[in-house]
Amino acid sequence: MAEDNFSDSELIAYLDEMLPSEKMVELEQSLRDSDSMRQRLSRIAQRRDHGVHSVGEIWRRQRLSCPDREKLGSYLLDVLPADHREYIEFHLYTVGCRLCNANLNDLEQSVKATPEAQRRRRKFFQSSAGYLSQMGHSE
Repeated sequence: MAEDNFSDSELIAYLDEMLPSEKMVELEQSLRDSDSMRQRLSRIAQRRDHGVHSVGEIWRRQRLSCPDREKLGSYLLDVLPADHREYIEFHLYTVGCRLCNANLNDLEQSVKATPEAQRRRRKFFQSSAGYLSQMGHSE
């Protein structure tokens, strides 16, 4: 793939490890094959590291669109409102955020690993169901 097929924003996403895996492979091959591509990436990294940032770069670098671990846990428990769940699914599966997918995988592993987590989840649902049924009677 020719080096001009990669935008500056894709190169920045590569530096931040935010590209989808397939695109990372293509870009890494281009970097191996092209000295000018390596120089271009180096210039972009230097510019970025010396404080020349766009709003988009700051947004991506600070991961402002990433849900926190608590939201990912709530997603796993299926207790989020539909619009939040849909955003997290978009972020995980359409955007393909590698950091959030790693966080989600870690949370899934920790939930599967402990019987105590299963008991807590059951208690949470039982108490929530009781609370919600009380709310329904008080209206």
